[in-house]
Amino acid sequence: MKNLSVVLNSVLLIAVVVLFVLHFSSEKVESGEGGENGTTSSVDFPLAYINTDSLLIKYDYAKLLKEKMIKKEESSRADFNEKAKVFQQDLREHQRKLQNNGYLSLDRAQKEEQRLAKANQDLQDLNKRLTNELMAEQNKINAELRDTLINYLKEYNKAKGYKVILSNTMGDNILYSEPGVDITDDIVKALNERYNKSKKK
Repeated sequence: MKNLSVVLNSVLLIAVVVLFVLHFSSEKVESGEGGENGTTSSVDFPLAYINTDSLLIKYDYAKLLKEKMIKKEESSRADFNEKAKVFQQDLREHQRKLQNNGYLSLDRAQKEEQRLAKANQDLQDLNKRLTNELMAEQNKINAELRDTLINYLKEYNKAKGYKVILSNTMGDNILYSEPGVDITDDIVKALNERYNKSKKK
């Protein structure tokens, strides 16, 4: 029993020493040079993030590309809906003729059915093609925006010295951060200035 008491006291002593060391070493880190309002500077904490959703909402060039994409999607949808409407009218007319014995021969009815089957297949193919075109266009826009952002961040980071700049989408990745770690507004402002200058050229 006496041995157990000695062992427990030794363990407690080690634990107190470890906590003591951890406490004072963390105070040194926290009391290092901070930025304004006591926030940690990029030198002490070389990590930042950009809220991608906010960037896409506020960045003028992204808004322009989004508007172009919406117009293209609306145009594609209108084109498809017009062809689908014609197909539905032809199909209803064919069904009406079948019910009222409107075809002079069985051969004419079968040929119309074959034509409608081909028209239906063409419509499905058109829908697939338009969907693929829109997806390809969206991927192209995403790649262009990503390249623009990455190229700018390389230039931006020469002065800032971050080791890592993260992307935070819909608050999924960053649950908490100190003030100053979110650099979204800085990046949006700089990108908009660059974009507006490029429009004037």
